[in-house]
Amino acid sequence: MTKPINETFLKAARGEKTDHVPVWYMRQAGRSQPEYREIKEKYSLFEITHQPELCAYVTRLPVEQYNVDAAILYKDIMTPLPAMGMEVEIKSGIGPVIDNPIQSLADVEKLGEIHPEEDVPYVLDTIKLLTTEQLNVPLIGFSGAPFTLASYMIEGGPSKNYNKTKAFMYAEPKAWFALMEKLGDMIITYVKSQINAGAKAIQIFDSWVGALNVEDYRYFIKPVMNRIFASLKEENVPLIMFGVGASHLALEWNDLPLDVVGLDWRLPISQAREMGVNKTVQGNLDPAVLLAPWEVIEEKTKAILDQGMAQNGYIFNLGHGVFPSVKPETLKRLASFIHEYSASKLSR
Repeated sequence: MTKPINETFLKAARGEKTDHVPVWYMRQAGRSQPEYREIKEKYSLFEITHQPELCAYVTRLPVEQYNVDAAILYKDIMTPLPAMGMEVEIKSGIGPVIDNPIQSLADVEKLGEIHPEEDVPYVLDTIKLLTTEQLNVPLIGFSGAPFTLASYMIEGGPSKNYNKTKAFMYAEPKAWFALMEKLGDMIITYVKSQINAGAKAIQIFDSWVGALNVEDYRYFIKPVMNRIFASLKEENVPLIMFGVGASHLALEWNDLPLDVVGLDWRLPISQAREMGVNKTVQGNLDPAVLLAPWEVIEEKTKAILDQGMAQNGYIFNLGHGVFPSVKPETLKRLASFIHEYSASKLSR
């Protein structure tokens, strides 16, 4: 039996009027929660995501603890890459490491396709468990975006400047566009399987695309992003775009067939609106503020809420993920403050 859902987040994502501003936090599942740290002493991220009951628990926990308006599936953006033939290992203190990085068109052509029911059944089982039995808020599914996934696939792991990725893009345009096509196909198939399993919204994380200028984004990235979002639009769920250090791309995202433009903390919401961003906006408290005294958190949150509430279509979030050192009680208090403060303003 499916539980009735609090639809505030979905309404805001569609640009509809809401009684209060909905809130969820990127990386709300895990990291700062003691219960999660206890689980991580026994299991790796890989092991948690392969156990639907456990993965559902980690996903559900922040909803119960913080009273947020949406859950985000606990998993990693690298999850679908092994199905394509990439040898991925999540190394503690480093992040994802790939032992067979892409170096040529021949490497791109060797990449396989994803068959979600066979390759990542545990992801779909976790979604089904959450959406049919456990959650009373919408579940957000997600995928990494082509540039960010490509950067890991080419660099072989995390990078500070994406030199190898950009060099490959400039020097091997045929191989680059072939890689974008393969990743575009994978993302469409992977995300549609999440929606079919019960995800009520999708966020595409292009974490590192801020490394590109607008001109290169338009030429090398935007065509595949257009294709991905146009295909996902058919599924009739809200689609969110988010990247870090990518304020200069906000108008490019506003152009895409998506519903929500996610902003990091560098670009004020009022400025994004003045620039011409007319879709629902999500963001954008600097996560570092959560380590400050409560008076500072409240003051900065009010300023962001006031900008966001200036028109319909606003979702409160952080400008990036929760730090492990943030206290869970701070996140709970913040969610409560956002609900109360926005409800008092919106009821006038």
